[in-house]
Amino acid sequence: MKYSSLIDFLTRQSAALSKGPVGVILAEDGVELESTIRHHIDLGFPVLLVLGHAAMDLPDDLAADSPTKIHRIDFELNRRDAAPLAINPIIAAVPGGTWLYYCFNAEYLFFPFCESRTIGEVLSFHTEERRASMLSYVIDLYTGDLEAHPNGVDTENAMFDKAGYYALARLDPENHDHPKERQLDFFGGLRWRFEEHVPAERRKIDRIALFRAKPGLKLRPDHTFNDEEYNTYSCPWHHNLTCATASFRVAKALKFNPGSTYDVHSFTWVNSERFNWSSQQLMDLGLIEPGQWF
Repeated sequence: MKYSSLIDFLTRQSAALSKGPVGVILAEDGVELESTIRHHIDLGFPVLLVLGHAAMDLPDDLAADSPTKIHRIDFELNRRDAAPLAINPIIAAVPGGTWLYYCFNAEYLFFPFCESRTIGEVLSFHTEERRASMLSYVIDLYTGDLEAHPNGVDTENAMFDKAGYYALARLDPENHDHPKERQLDFFGGLRWRFEEHVPAERRKIDRIALFRAKPGLKLRPDHTFNDEEYNTYSCPWHHNLTCATASFRVAKALKFNPGSTYDVHSFTWVNSERFNWSSQQLMDLGLIEPGQWF
């Protein structure tokens, strides 16, 4: 169904959010929007909210053969801090404890063994681990042939960086001598290799993409939450699951923006590898963590 605004949807269809996990796709444009939706349908999300002007042009039968319910919501994403403006009202509207996920178009969630296990199964396990959030690394995807794919997007022959990732201690702004416990700032991919074209505050690749709603919880513009425990990569006693968001968003932006498009002639380098769209490839490289999940 289509809705003229997020307020319109939340007013008329709050009951649609009573059963999670709820996926939210922020459609900044129409690039690979349908493939993004179909990928998350295949993961088993019972409800998908697609926000953005591009959502209005989607075919009505996109989820015809699936139990997934898709709600298309008109929303202005071409503004500063659009993600918190979209996500925070949804957090406030869903029942406490509901799992939520968010991504942008041309982004694809991968968690350990996602080829054979659903998003509901992995989140049930994560809940039993007493975790209310899951760290996601945003892994940049890109084309290996910019002449054939000048927008940087090529799902059939996608490439990504197999190396070049690193982490720094996340400092407490009130006490720089004491880093925040179990929190790190992660870097790598295109944001690192083309950092001269990426504002400093947007160079991190970590995102808390999966989280449980609760009263007062707020997403901040840097993809962290106002509850610091939500921003941790694991619990104190053992490693937990992590996931990855495979994303063409940076490649697309570097080729769309006039300030960078003529400076970027190729995205490939010595550590480029063909992306085979599998969780095992990401686990083998240490880019997602299975924790105690078997």
